[in-house]
Amino acid sequence: MKVKRALLSVYDKTGIVELGKVLASLDIEIISSGGTARLLSENGIKVRDVSDFTGSPEMMEGRVKTLHPKIHGAILADRSKPEHLTEAKKYGIDLIDMVVVNLYPFEDTVQKGASLPDIIEKIDIGGPTLIRAAAKNYQHVAVISRPDRYEAIIEEMKKSAGEISEKTLERLAIDAWTCIAHYDVVIEQFFRKRFNLGAEFPDYMNLTFHKKQDLRYGENPHQRAALYRDEHYKNPSVLDAIQHQGKQLSYNNVLDCNAAFKLIREFEDPTAVIVKHNNPCGVASDENLLKAYMIAKSVDPEAAFGGIVALNRAVDEELAKEITSRFVEIVMAPSFSPGAMDVFKAKKNIRVMEAKSINSRRVPYRKYRSILGGLLVQDANIKLLEDMKVVTERKPTDAEMKSLQYAWKTVKYVKSNAIVYARENQAVGIGAGQMKRIDAAKLAAMIAKDSGKDLKGCVMASDAFFPFRDGIDYAAKLGITAVIQPGGSINDAEVIKAANEHKIAMIFTGIRHFRH
Repeated sequence: MKVKRALLSVYDKTGIVELGKVLASLDIEIISSGGTARLLSENGIKVRDVSDFTGSPEMMEGRVKTLHPKIHGAILADRSKPEHLTEAKKYGIDLIDMVVVNLYPFEDTVQKGASLPDIIEKIDIGGPTLIRAAAKNYQHVAVISRPDRYEAIIEEMKKSAGEISEKTLERLAIDAWTCIAHYDVVIEQFFRKRFNLGAEFPDYMNLTFHKKQDLRYGENPHQRAALYRDEHYKNPSVLDAIQHQGKQLSYNNVLDCNAAFKLIREFEDPTAVIVKHNNPCGVASDENLLKAYMIAKSVDPEAAFGGIVALNRAVDEELAKEITSRFVEIVMAPSFSPGAMDVFKAKKNIRVMEAKSINSRRVPYRKYRSILGGLLVQDANIKLLEDMKVVTERKPTDAEMKSLQYAWKTVKYVKSNAIVYARENQAVGIGAGQMKRIDAAKLAAMIAKDSGKDLKGCVMASDAFFPFRDGIDYAAKLGITAVIQPGGSINDAEVIKAANEHKIAMIFTGIRHFRH
C-alpha cells in the first residue's frame, strides 16, 4: 500500500517532527490540526489544516474537529470497491492512507489525582474514532498509534518509496485495537470505582495488564511465559521488587516470590521465610535476623535447598554469607548492605530482589485464576481471624496462645490440606497439599522428626476443620498441647471431646484458610 496522504493528530508529540519530515520528503500530503499542526509548521513541514480539509471549523473547545464525513469517509473508503471510490469523488473526499494518532492521557490524569472535570476532558473521542476507523480498513490504511513504531515505519517507507507492507499493516492494526481496548477498560474501571460499583462482579470482566517482562520460561522449560502488571493496582506487591543480579526470573520464581511476600507480611518482628514450590518450608522470627534464618532453615533443611528466601529486615554481610553457604534461588529483602551485595556478587546466579514494600500492610484486592475456557474471580483472602473461641475445658496458656497465633499465620499460606506444628516464633513441621487431613498431620510430623525436632509441647494449626477425631488423637501421641482450627464440622463435638480427653486446649477461629 502506497501512502499519498496522511493525517497526523497526536497528544504525545515524541518523534512526530521526524516522522513528518520523512513523509514530506516522500511527497506525502500531511493533514493536521491544533498543536500538532503548529509544531510541524514551526519545523518547516507543510501542513494542510483539518478545517480546510473538511470545510468545517473546530467546535466546542476542540471536542469536535475530526468527527466529519470528509475525514472518516477518506479513511473508511474500501479501495477495492468501485462504488466507494465513486461516492468519495462525488462528495469531494480525498482519500487518507495513513492515520497517526495517539490519545489524550486519561490514565495518567487519573493516576495524578486530577479533578473529575479534568479527568472527563481527558476522555478522547476523536482519537479512538480515527484509530478504530483506520484499523477497520487496515488493508488500505496504515494506522500508527504508538510513537515507538515511527522509526521502523520510517525505515520501511524510505526503502520502498512510501509503501508499507501487508505484514506491517496487520501489525499496526493489532496495535490500534490493543490501544483502544486498553483505553476503554481504564475508563470503565475508573467510573466503576467512582460510582461505588467496584465491589460488584460485573457481567463482563474487562481487564487490562501491561507486560512488565518476559520470563525465562513457564512452569517447565518447554513453556513460554511473561509477567504482566495492573498499573492501577496500588497495593504493594512483589512486582515492585528490583532485581539487582542473577538469572532471568521464571514463572515459578515469580509464584514463589509472591507466596513468600504475602506470608512474611503477616509478621512484624524480624522474620525469615523460606518457600519451595509455592509452600513455606521454613518460618521463624527473632530479634536477631541471622538466628531467625538459621531456625527457618532448620525446619526442613533438604526442602530449603534451592528455595526462595524472604526477610523483612535489611540483610548484612554475615547473613549473606550464611544464605550463600547453600544453594538458594532467590533472596528477597527490603535492603542489602554493600558488604552483603559483595557476598552475593560472588554467586552470580542468585537472584537478589530488593522489595522495599515487603513490610507493607494488606488491603483488599481481587484474585484471578484461569481455567480451561474461563476465569475464576474472587476476593483475596486477607482476613486472618474473626472471633477466637476456646471450645475445650482447658484454656491455652499465654505461651501456647502466642504459638497458636504464629502457627495460624503460617498455615494460611500452606497449600490445603495443611497442618503446621509450631512453637512461639517458629514453625517446627509443615505438612502441605494432602488429600486427607490426617495425612497432612503425619507429613508435618515426619518432616519435623527427620530434621531432629521434638514435637512435644508444640501446638498445631489446621487450615480447615477436622472432619474426625483422628487428627486430635494423633496430635496427642506427638505431645501436642494446643490446637487452632476453624471449626464447623458436623463432628465438632467428637473432635472437642477428643481434645478434652487428651487435655489439649483448642481454639475455633471461625474462619477457614483453604489454599488450592
